[in-house]
This record gives sequence, C-alpha cells and structure tokens, in this order.
Amino acid sequence: MQTVGTYLATRLVEIGLKHHFAVAGDYNLVLLDQLLLNKDLQQVYCSNELNCGFSAEGYARACGAAAAVVTFSVGALSAFDAIGGAYAENLPVILISGSPNSNDAADRHLLHHTLGTHDFSYQLEMAKKITCAAVSITSAADAPSLIDHAIRTALREKKPAYIEIACNIAAQPCAEPGPISAVIGSEASDPATLEAAVKAALLFINEKKKPVILIGSKIRSAGAEKEAIALAEALGCSVAVMAAAKGFFPEEHPQFVGIYWGEVSSGCARELVDWSDGVVAIGAVFNDYSTVGWTALPSGPALMTADTNHISFDGHDFSSIQLRDFLQALTRKVSKQDGTMAEYRRLVKKATPEVAADPTAKLMRAEMMRQIRPLVTSTTTVFAETGDSWFNGTQLKLPLGARFEVEMQWGHIGWSIPSSFGYAVGLPDRRTLVLVGDGSFQLTAQEVAQMIRRKLPVIIILINNYGYTIEVEIHDGPYNNVKNWDYAGLMKVFNAQDGRGLGCTATNGAELAIAIKAAEANLDGPTLIECIIDRDDCTAELISWGHLVAAANARPPRIL
Repeated sequence: MQTVGTYLATRLVEIGLKHHFAVAGDYNLVLLDQLLLNKDLQQVYCSNELNCGFSAEGYARACGAAAAVVTFSVGALSAFDAIGGAYAENLPVILISGSPNSNDAADRHLLHHTLGTHDFSYQLEMAKKITCAAVSITSAADAPSLIDHAIRTALREKKPAYIEIACNIAAQPCAEPGPISAVIGSEASDPATLEAAVKAALLFINEKKKPVILIGSKIRSAGAEKEAIALAEALGCSVAVMAAAKGFFPEEHPQFVGIYWGEVSSGCARELVDWSDGVVAIGAVFNDYSTVGWTALPSGPALMTADTNHISFDGHDFSSIQLRDFLQALTRKVSKQDGTMAEYRRLVKKATPEVAADPTAKLMRAEMMRQIRPLVTSTTTVFAETGDSWFNGTQLKLPLGARFEVEMQWGHIGWSIPSSFGYAVGLPDRRTLVLVGDGSFQLTAQEVAQMIRRKLPVIIILINNYGYTIEVEIHDGPYNNVKNWDYAGLMKVFNAQDGRGLGCTATNGAELAIAIKAAEANLDGPTLIECIIDRDDCTAELISWGHLVAAANARPPRIL
C-alpha cells in the first residue's frame, strides 16, 4: 500500500537522492517511520535543525538536490535560516516539516510547539517567502499532486521548496506515483525568442574588438558549465571568474586569466575585464560583496548579462530562454576574437616559487597556506567559510576536477561545517577540505560529531585567531571577540567511546606538517587541525575588501 510518506520517499529516490537529513520531533515521527520503509533512501541525522538545513544544502551542492525533514515551528523556523541560504545560492533543497493533527485547527486546540494561538498557518506563510513553492498537506488525496508540484518547481527553479505534512496524514493511503518524467522534465526555451537573442548577441560580440567572458555562480544552477567552456573556446577570448564561481571554469584552461573581484582580483583578471570593450557575464551575481562595495560593477552598453533564463544587453531584453540553449546556439555562430588573450600574454607574470618558513618559527598564515596547497588534488572539494577563508581559498590553485564551494550571497558564518558534512555524505569518495575560522566554527561545531558518526574523513583547517576577523576588517569592536576553545581537544568529546576523529594543534610549521600527514592517514573519521596564528595575520585582500565594504555600508542617507 502506498502512503503519503512512502509516496514522498519514492519521489525523492526518483529524482536521484540516496539520503535525506532529519531531526526528529513528535510532529514528524510517523513521517520518519514511513520514509524509513524505502530501503533506497538513507536517513541521516543531524544535531539541530539549522545544521540539518545546511547539511541538505551541502548535499544539494554535491548531488543536485536534497531533502531535510524537521518538526513543526521549533524545528522549521530554525531550519528556515539555512533554507534562506539555499534560496540565495540557487540550490533545490526540499524542506519537509511535520505539522499538527489536521483536526486541531477546526477543534480550536492550543498546541505545543506553536505561538500559542489557534492559527497554525504562520509557518506556511513564512515558508512562501523563502521558497519557490510551499504546500500544506492535510488530505491524503491531495498529497501526490502537491508533493509533485513542490518538487517539480524546486528542480526547475533551482530554489528550495517546502512541504508541510500533518502528523496524522503521513501514514494514510494515497495514489500510486505516476511517471517521474512529469516531475523532472526541463522547461524548454521559446524557439523564436532564442533565435532573436542569438542574432542580437552575435551582433553585439562582432562589434567588439576585445571581448572577455566573466563566469558567475549561477552557471552551475543553470547546468551550463560545459557550454560556457565551448563558447570560450569558439571565441578564443580571455575568461575570468567571479569569486563565488571559482572552479566553475577550469583553472588549468589556457584561457583562464584569474578571479575578477575589483581591487582584490587575482592574476590579470581586473586589468583584462576593465580593459575589455565587451563583457559577456554568464550567470553573474553583482552584489555589494562581489563588487567590493560597488567599486567593481560592470555596467553600460559594454555589458551583456546572460542569466539562467534571461538575456539582456544594450537595449535588448529576452526572457524564456534557458542559458544552456543560448550558449550552445551562440557557440555555433561566433568566430575567433582573441584580442584579450594577446593582452593577457603581455601582462601575465611568472609565478614566484614559495619558500618554506623556518619550521620552528611561529606559524603564520602564509606558511599555513603553503602547506595546505598540496592537499588540493583533482578529487578535492574545498569549502571556504565566510571570512578570510574566502581569500585564502581563492588563492588555492585548483587542478582539473577539483571543486570549490563558498556561500557568498547568503554569507552565513558557520555554514561550512554542516554543509561540508552533507557534501561528504553525498560524495564520500572525494576529499572534503574545509577552511574555517574559530568564530564561525563555534556556531555549528556540533556537526563534526555527525562526521565522526558516519566515519567521514573530512579535513578541517581551523584558523584560530581569536575572533571574527572579517568583522574586524569591516568594523571593529569588542563584539568581534570570541571565547577561546580547546578546538583540537573538542574532538575527544565528540569521539566519546567509539569515534575515530582526530584533533591536532599547530603553532609552527613543523607541527602543521605532522598534523597534515596524520590527517591524510586518518580515513576513519574527520581530522581537525587547529592552526594558531596572530589576530592581525590576515590577507591583504581582506583588509582592502573590508575597507571598501565598510565604506559602502556607511553611505549617508540620500536626501530626496
């Protein structure tokens, strides 16, 4: 017999999920039982609902979609923070919440885990603001169509969806699932609009003498990474990436020129983008962080923006176009325009070999990063936490196959630990490497225990510099200080009797080298390497970036 819960489980498996993340609560217990009946879908437990949401977000980065199951109100409202992040980062996470018995609203009952009113609709109304589809299931007969609608919309929009299931409905019988093609089918481009957009774009590009391609983070949600490479090779021009899109264009590709990030750009990216007379921005997100406080915002008639389903430039605006279709069609029409590559060859400088520090000297950030670089291989995924880890991470060279994950739109400190846990669940054969600060780690540290529970060999590089360094560089004050922990010693707490997590502390280069070897050898659980460095030992890029973002924040009110 098919029930509402088993129907949901079937659909999750059919869209490619092998796991779902969960925190138990009395309103979702029957639903969790029903989900367990599907042996193709593992239940992965989290320490709290915020971490559960972020774990699902990381799984979506690895596997294309994810699901998290929480209880009503006290669970879902906590998870909403992470779901807001998934929305901002274009990740289809299905948040599923148990809810009160379907009879309680009509019976005017006051219930626990609620606001103490007779109206239980507030959670659904809140969910509508941070998802692309939000449904409440209080009838088994309605469940199949509502579940399909939510999942279909999430996959098409690349945004989270919300499904609320009354606790007395989860085990009720419902209809059998129809063909999954009705749920996962992609939306097609409008042929006439596509043709017109390509024709206009071709004229735009042909009028330019030195075009450059700028890759943004939405290119992944559009599934257009390969198409962007093909277009770049057809044009022969330079390709820069935005910081949030690091790794979305191969860094070993001969046309890759660095990260465009205004004053804190890498390589020759800033010189080439600013010099170009035609910027083709593919999946770009221009916010205050990515433009360094609006100081590096491409605009005007020299800019073409190709978004996931919308193309605009120089008086033209085309919608109902899928980015992959647009790039494929444009690639077939363009001809070589490699002026920016000639300029790149004039500008590029030979890399300076790094020199190892005295192994007994106090550990500094530069030596820490020098030793971390060899950990990044073709099978590594780097998670760079919000803060100076962004800038440390962007300076890592990614060999072909390596991936890089940041959360630059939402910018939630503490995101990286649960997100990397979910990612490692989804892709356990990759090496997951996390760069995280001490302040960020304190927000979500509990999920390291779940890494231990599932024996995931995540390597965590924890930079202990006694506070929120990114906030210090934007606007300092006593609120940026944190209580210091024995971070490496914390692993013993999480291990208890049966864990295989490893904690190490490095105060100099020699200790760090030993810790890295131990981490590489530890395949039965995570390794946390606490790197103790000075408070002010941060990247020059963070200092410059923080100053400009602070200036943008401090703009006086506009007098109208």
